[in-house]
This record gives sequence, structure tokens and C-alpha cells, in this order.
Amino acid sequence: MERLTGIDATFLYVETHNAHMHVAMTGIYDVSSMTGGYKFETVKEHIRARLQLVPQFTRRLVKVPFNLHHPVWIEDPDFNLDYHVRRIGCPEPGGRRELAEVAGQIASIPLDRSCPLWEAWVIEGLKHDRIGFVVKIHHAAIDGASGAEIMTQLYDLTPEGREIEPVERIPDKVPSEQELITYAAISKLKLARDSVGLIRRTAATVDQMIRSARNPESHHGAVPLTAPPTRLNQSIGPHRKVAFARLPLERAKDVKDALGVKLNDVILAVCAGTLRRYLQRHEDLPEEALIAMCPISVRTDGELHEGANMVSGMWASLATDIEDPGERLKAISESTAGAKSDHERVGAHTLTDWAEWSAPRTFGLASRLYGSMHLAESLGPIHNVVISNVPGPPFPLYIGGAELVAAYPMGPVMDGAGLNITVLSYREHIDIGFMVDSDLIPDVWDMAEDLQAAFDELVELGGEVDPTLTKVAAPVTATSKSAKQATKSGSKTKSSAKKNGSKSAKSKTSKSKAGNSKGTKKSSKVS
Repeated sequence: MERLTGIDATFLYVETHNAHMHVAMTGIYDVSSMTGGYKFETVKEHIRARLQLVPQFTRRLVKVPFNLHHPVWIEDPDFNLDYHVRRIGCPEPGGRRELAEVAGQIASIPLDRSCPLWEAWVIEGLKHDRIGFVVKIHHAAIDGASGAEIMTQLYDLTPEGREIEPVERIPDKVPSEQELITYAAISKLKLARDSVGLIRRTAATVDQMIRSARNPESHHGAVPLTAPPTRLNQSIGPHRKVAFARLPLERAKDVKDALGVKLNDVILAVCAGTLRRYLQRHEDLPEEALIAMCPISVRTDGELHEGANMVSGMWASLATDIEDPGERLKAISESTAGAKSDHERVGAHTLTDWAEWSAPRTFGLASRLYGSMHLAESLGPIHNVVISNVPGPPFPLYIGGAELVAAYPMGPVMDGAGLNITVLSYREHIDIGFMVDSDLIPDVWDMAEDLQAAFDELVELGGEVDPTLTKVAAPVTATSKSAKQATKSGSKTKSSAKKNGSKSAKSKTSKSKAGNSKGTKKSSKVS
């Protein structure tokens, strides 16, 4: 039995009928590398063999009576893999849009809290002998960093897989109400004991923030609750749509180097350019800059394998009020630098420490009222969009022998912020997932297609500093290849003739002719 942290539990408390707090990933797999061809059972058994490596897959929630404290995790005594791993067909012709349609439907269904909080759907019938694989897990169980860690545990590094020593799973006994109340009381006493230090640290943090605010030379990020209202920032319904986009990772790094900014700044600038185009097309671009909330991992090296959420957040301006892409990127870079400074002043664990005091009834009631009374429209948004950037593995991954060729992450949306953009680097690509409320943003694929133009303008900007970014390579034709090989062959022959030539002029001339004759024959053969 293990108590949820305050941050983990908060994702449960703020979940409503419309605002689902699960994260997801849509993967595309090439099954041609599977031994004996694709079989659904092969994928399912692959997952079964690795359950011991992913504790989140076999734990379920138990609520504490009267909500005296956060719920606890127990090893589910009734765990059944058949409930969690399912398969479904993809509509024809089985392209990315059809896959996204299925993924959106899966994302629209909340997870059953009486079971471990995850599902995996194998989607058959994709083009090019491929399958889709949608995994959704409740945010109470993982954050971005632990999600990436699950990828390395669940997947293999080769199609052949690896040997995993089986470990007997020992399910927990469901604790009695008395046990839960006693455990909650002990936890509350420990929390009260630690509160003195937390209050002291918070007071020092507030004093530091005030001093910083009064310093004209200090830099700051954006301020929550100052985001301008847009069509993206209204109350949401229960239905989701998703779309995908992909950018070349090395090219994005080249742009970053040429323009002297961080890779995260480039990602935010691409998102800013995308949203600016989309809102302009709908005549809804506000005069003020959009504000993004960007989750930040606060894990230390020793906490990399911890499953709990260890995340804070920073607010950054997307500078969408600036038309010039260069000036916009500069403003974003300055805002993110200031936001990071603000975050350092507040402290990495201040948010997570105070979240331990989150009250289930208060949070739950506030979330339901905020949505049902449509307060997002009347009070204004906290932020316009959530943009999360998660580093993924630079090497190929396999499940049941099938190669993962694309991995599109999808984060939750909420009342007042009907768009989530999540970014994951995988191998040589940056894979981007758009999760939206289907009523607010029915044309999400139009938004996703705007992303390439937003990236191209940054490449063009970087090309002014580094011309190789925009230099077009000369086309290689069959004729040019033959000519190049023939020239190379002729040069080798001449060199050989020169090396083996006789001292006498007559012998030298004879050898040279022979060399040229051989060179001609070789060139003719290559052509």
C-alpha cells in the first residue's frame, strides 16, 4: 500500500465528466520485422511479460473513507490483462487521419477507476503493413518524464527482444476502512510536523519574489490569469479530436544553433507561428500575446525511476502579437529565460510540497463548478494553451518485434484551455500531438498543417545566418552519376599509366596509349 502524492491526487480531484486527466500516445509500428508475421497475441504477450517492470500497470486506487487523505495504490488482486489490452480496426484507407480519428475516440472515454488506470489499443488495418498502438494512462500515475521511462521498460531495443526473468506478482489485500483511516491519521501527523519548515521556506520565497519584482534589471516570464480570451479558451465537452505533425530533429537543432537560442525556444516559436496562422484565419487573433503553460520536470538523478508526478510549471509568452518571426522568437526566448528564473526563485518542489495539502472535496467541487457554470468564459483563461516538450529515446524501439516508427504524444485538455500540444523527440524526428476539444477546434488538422509553414519561416530566418540551412542540393541524375564514375575511372587509369611508364619516350607513349584505351573501355562499361 502506497499513498499518492499531493500532485498525483490532484489530477484525480480536478477530473470531471468533461475534463479527462489521462495522457496518451499514438504509435505507428512496422510489423515486417516481427518473426512469423503480425499476431495480436504476440503484442499482448510482450506486454504480459513486462508487467513486473511497470508497476503502474498492476496497481489500482483505494479511496480513504470520508476523503480524510489522498487515496492509496494497492497491487490489484483482480488484475486481468484482457481488460486492458484490446484491438480494433482502422477505417479505410488506414492513413494518419483515420488513425487519429480512432485515437480521438479512445481519448474521449475516461478510465475506469476500479481497475489499474491504463488501457492499450492495437489498431489494425493501417497502410503499408503497419499497426497503430494507442496507450492511455491516468496522469495520477505518470508525468512526462516517467512516461518516457516506461517506454524504455516496456519496449525492446532489438526485434529479437530480451530475456526477462519472471517474477511472481503478489497482490495486496484490500485494506479495511479502519486500516485506511489509521494510515491517513499517521500521514496527516507527519504532514503537520513538516509544515513548519514548508511555511518558513515559502515565506523566504515570497520575500525573494518581491525583491525580484522591484528590481528593474530582473527578467520574468508571463503571469497566469493574464491570458487573452480566444476561441480556444472556453468550457469544454467530453469529446476529443487529435492530429499529428512531424519535424526533423537535426534541422531544428541547426536552426537553434544558427539563431543562438534553446531548442525549447524553437519549439515554442513554431507553436506560436502555428497558432498565429490558425487564429488569423478565424479572425480571432488577440492584440495581446498568447500565454503557454509549460510543464517542467523537477526530478533529480536519483528520482528518474520514480513513478509519481514530479512536475512544476512555467508560464511563457508566445509573442503572437509580434508579426516578425525573428522578433517573435527573441521575445519568446527572453520570456522563457525569465520564466525559468521565476521558477528557480519559487523553488523546484514548492508546488509539489504544497500540493500535499490539497483537499479532495474542495478541489473536486471547484472543478465541477468551474465547468458547469462556464466560468472559463466569464473569468478569463489562466493560460491559452499547454505546451509540453518531452525528450524521447534517440534509438529505435520494438514491441513484440514490431518497430516503432512514429510516436505522437497527447496530453489532456481542460476547461478554459481546449488545446494541448505535446512534443516528443524520437530518433531523428520531433513528433507532435495535438489534443483538442472537438467542439472548440473541429478543424484541428488545419492547425497541424500550419506547423510546417511556421517551421519553414524559422529555417529561412536561420538561413540568413547559416546559408547551408536553405541551400538546395543539386539533383543527382543517372547521367551525372555515370559521368562522375567514368571520370574517376579514367583518372585512376592515367595515374596507373604514369606510375608504370618506361624511361624511353617510345615505351612511355606506348604505355600511355594502352592506359587510355583501358580507361575508355572502363568508362564505356560504367556508362
